[in-house]
Amino acid sequence: MDLTTRMKLRSAVITGLTAVLLAQILQSTKLLDQWEYTTWSWREKSLAQPSVYTKDIKIILLDQASLDWGASVNGLSWPWPREAYVPIIRFMQRAGAKIIAFDVLYTEASIYGVEDDQVFASAIADNKVVLPVFLGEQSKQKASWPATVTPGSIKVQGLEQWQKQADTSAMNKTHATFPIDRLANAARLLSHADEQPDSDGVFRRASLFRVFDQQIIPSMGLAALLLGKQDRTLSYDGLLHYQDKSIPTDDKGQLVLKFRGDSGTHQSFSAAAIIQSELHLQAGEKSAIDPALFKDKYVFFGFSAPGLKDLRSTPVSGDYPGVEVHATMLDNLLAGDAIKTFPAWLAFCIALVLSSSASYLLIHSKRMLGLVLGFVLFTPLSLLIGFAAYSYSYDWPVLFVETAVILALVNSVILKYLTEGRKKRAIETMFQRYLSKEYIELLKKNPALLKLGGETRELSIFFSDIQGFTTISEKLTPEQLVHFLNSYLTDMTDIITDEGGTLDKYEGDAIIAFTNAPLTQEDHAVRMCRSVLKCQRKLTERREEFFQQTGAWIYNRIGIHSGKVVVGNFGSKTRFNYTMLGDAANLAARLEGANKFFGTYTMISEATKQQTGDAFLWRETGTIRVVGRNTPVTVYELLGFKGEALPSAIQTFNQGQVLYKQGELAAAAAVFTKLPDDPVANVYLQRCLAEKDVAGSDWDSVWVLNEK
Repeated sequence: MDLTTRMKLRSAVITGLTAVLLAQILQSTKLLDQWEYTTWSWREKSLAQPSVYTKDIKIILLDQASLDWGASVNGLSWPWPREAYVPIIRFMQRAGAKIIAFDVLYTEASIYGVEDDQVFASAIADNKVVLPVFLGEQSKQKASWPATVTPGSIKVQGLEQWQKQADTSAMNKTHATFPIDRLANAARLLSHADEQPDSDGVFRRASLFRVFDQQIIPSMGLAALLLGKQDRTLSYDGLLHYQDKSIPTDDKGQLVLKFRGDSGTHQSFSAAAIIQSELHLQAGEKSAIDPALFKDKYVFFGFSAPGLKDLRSTPVSGDYPGVEVHATMLDNLLAGDAIKTFPAWLAFCIALVLSSSASYLLIHSKRMLGLVLGFVLFTPLSLLIGFAAYSYSYDWPVLFVETAVILALVNSVILKYLTEGRKKRAIETMFQRYLSKEYIELLKKNPALLKLGGETRELSIFFSDIQGFTTISEKLTPEQLVHFLNSYLTDMTDIITDEGGTLDKYEGDAIIAFTNAPLTQEDHAVRMCRSVLKCQRKLTERREEFFQQTGAWIYNRIGIHSGKVVVGNFGSKTRFNYTMLGDAANLAARLEGANKFFGTYTMISEATKQQTGDAFLWRETGTIRVVGRNTPVTVYELLGFKGEALPSAIQTFNQGQVLYKQGELAAAAAVFTKLPDDPVANVYLQRCLAEKDVAGSDWDSVWVLNEK
């Protein structure tokens, strides 16, 4: 993994982590709750499975049809006398029901008199009946368990530990209103019906039990289970256990309900139909409802008539009878598939992975494309995971993760905008002295093309120096010298940068430049050779003008070599230059100096020539060994562009050079004598004359240069 990728990955992880932490803060402030509740309702309603409801639960509803029947047939007005419910109890007794749970508060004596309560209490006492206690915070209610009411003897082993670990403040109640003593003592078990909706008014969870005056009062669903199983002991060791089942709870000790479906999913019967069936059986007649349907069943009684105001809003229905909420809890307990809270640490880790991945995608892409892809690919994931998790009875925090991903994307857009702006400004500042404006704009649009910090690259390297500059400068005033140098350096630099070259630095009159960095240029050698020819021809155009300015004929010597160097930002933390370091740069500098020996003005290494194909005209200057290098280098003089006329003298020179390499120095000298105006031929001639008598089989044609 390269440095840039590692930096982007680190930036993405930091951005993702920041987003997750911000999402956690938002979650803790309850700002996400309403949206989370909405997505939970989608999951419940979409994935509810009415076909898997527990068949052991039956519901008797005092519906509008029952009220109408009571009023029209029996002249009963609301509230009904409690004696009217006795046939329901007797019918369940006849059927052999496990328990009967009444979701009705009997906290006041019957308006029909004491006898009405006595008859009802007698029927209750003969059966396993659950009655509710009303829990609250009102001072007019009882603040302690009534001495006249027998406690239910419910035990939760480990309750003290649980209350220390979880937010169970809502579990403890300070006041309560009990059924009247006669009914409370007749019931086998008292429960609470104190279920509270979420902040949006929808019932999604239920408290398993409340604690009042150190006595445990189970919910109606749990009370039905305890009474039906004839076991009133639970235990807690990090999980709540009952017999062979583990009961999942949220951080407040509540059961998150898994609704099977809309109202009526559990088989329900009209209260009027049950009463009539019992009366028919008592009269020796056939009943409309078979008592066998209720054998060993958990039976709940409650209201569904709109006027009785016991309809609740749930994820699956806006008018769900309250008694069915209790039945749903019992269903979940019996089936063992109540909703489990997804582990917070795992949700955090998944949120971090998704947020970081979304951030990394955006950082790696163009801003708008990354944003669109991020939203399309990552924002639906949390909701999809939520639906999948629900299928396995897990409560996945959709909005927490969704928010983390969105925040990561937004943060990444802002960060990328700021970073790109800063990077573009940095690129412009860094390279405005080195590159043409066109190349700077290309880098600003594609910063990925730039690798800073030092990298090994093959460059074509340019060194130039004005011949006799020291002597020239001594004859000029400072103002004249500056004027001339600025004009000369501008001409040369413009040519180099127009060819895509990068200016490394000026050293007095010397120019150091290179191609193939910071932008990759496959034809870097060709670009540099074009620059050389254009520079020399531009200087030829202006030589007369420069003579007028300086009183000297201006010539420059150029050395070019292609090779690997380290290129990048070098310097201190506060001051640095984009430059190159390496042996290849040193050789290019030596070639510039080697021009003096041969009387040439351009010297190109074989490494550069080999990469230019047939784009230029050359002549081989020779094979030289420069100061500081043991390995000889073959060098060439760059003469012109392909298609231009090659001077006829070059062919003559080449003939002499062949003889020279073969050690036939006398013959070579005879050829070079024909080229009196060629400085390179004159250098060869002098050596041929000096060494013609010593040349032999061990002849070494390499030129050894002892000066830089």
